[in-house]
Amino acid sequence: MLNSTSPPRIWVLADDRTGNANQAIGVAEALGFPFEIKRLEYTRWGRLPNLIRGASFLGVQDAYRDGITPPWPDLVIAAGRRTVPIARYIKRANYGRTFLTHIMWPGSPVGELDLLAVPEHDQVPPQPTIIHTLGAPHRVTAARLTQDANQWRERLAHLPHPHIGVLVGGTAGKQVFDAAAATLLGQHISQMARDSGGSLLVTTSRRTGAAASDALVATLASTPGVPAYTHLWTRDNSENPFFAFLGLSDVMVVTGDSTSMCSEACATGRPVYIFAPSDNTAPKHKHLHQRLYALGYAKPLDGTFDTWHYPPLNAADMIAQAIRQRIGL
Repeated sequence: MLNSTSPPRIWVLADDRTGNANQAIGVAEALGFPFEIKRLEYTRWGRLPNLIRGASFLGVQDAYRDGITPPWPDLVIAAGRRTVPIARYIKRANYGRTFLTHIMWPGSPVGELDLLAVPEHDQVPPQPTIIHTLGAPHRVTAARLTQDANQWRERLAHLPHPHIGVLVGGTAGKQVFDAAAATLLGQHISQMARDSGGSLLVTTSRRTGAAASDALVATLASTPGVPAYTHLWTRDNSENPFFAFLGLSDVMVVTGDSTSMCSEACATGRPVYIFAPSDNTAPKHKHLHQRLYALGYAKPLDGTFDTWHYPPLNAADMIAQAIRQRIGL
């Protein structure tokens, strides 16, 4: 519990995987206090189990250790297995006075972590330090969507409504998003646009891959009467319309390989369709999708078009509230 009347000192340990970092940053933003981001890059030793890495900088590149020095924070927020040894090091250096919040299940050991926010679909048994979230925390807020949408609104004003936003992920583990899957996705979203008289706002991601991107573009190009704006991910992704498309779209379509993208789409309060062929979807993602369907956030993508509304999904607010309660903010 915090005893000071001054704002807490908060650090976010930002893993080099963007999805992990954004989850931690999203929770820090939801808390509403100033925070510092401590970026992390790893060496090959970062692949070692946390049981071996202990409470240390083992596996962290030297250049990224320099900013992790006193004065120590009151609260650390992190996501991703590899951040745990650094968080534990900070807590020990601060004589146990740093509250450690970790997002996602990192594997053992977890004894020094004070709060773990674990998605329901990971099916981790209840423990006093664990809260279960539906989906993943994110950085989607109404203000951010409005800001980013305004930057793109004029550029896309010629496209007819309803705008159907399409967030394309890619291969994840054994879930393969290849040219065949991209073609099927393209056929479904083209049918939606034709039937509704609307247009497509499509953005791919780092994991989409060239073959799948080419197949998707070719499918859309071969379908007459479907207006579309397609943004293909590049390494110089300086003009990323992801949040703008979330803000401008009347309906969202998202590939089911990404918990984060499904959660971000459901943060809009607008209809969400999930593209997740049954024979190419991991069991834990199937569990998430079924929960989203059952609670009215989403429907499976089959080419049909419908509209509905629901309260925006926001796990970051839930986690932030749990932190406030446990440390007395």
